[in-house]
Amino acid sequence: MPFDDVAAFEFCQVMTTVSTRADAEALARSAVEGRLAPCAQVEGPVTSTFWWDGAVQVEEEWRVVLKTPSDRYPALAQHILDHHAYDVPEIISLPILAGTPDYLDWMRAQTRPR
Repeated sequence: MPFDDVAAFEFCQVMTTVSTRADAEALARSAVEGRLAPCAQVEGPVTSTFWWDGAVQVEEEWRVVLKTPSDRYPALAQHILDHHAYDVPEIISLPILAGTPDYLDWMRAQTRPR
């Protein structure tokens, strides 16, 4: 997979942004339904300022935050790429350093095939 190794941490939080609330909700739902993440939150709108096509752009976006076991990150990142409208979508993974045992067990269980 073309994704960085995140195996140093057992769990991670993955973030991306999309241009509409409907796209954010669809991405969150499809990732959870696919057992790539046990849960997802949609936040927004947020204002993003970024370089694109040689100029500074300012756009309204919606953030999707997903938590998952790190071994599911490659599949989740590929899912985001496959379902994202942007040419270069933001896909950032941050380690989860700690969590309650019950929550972490729940995360692990919800991302395994049934």
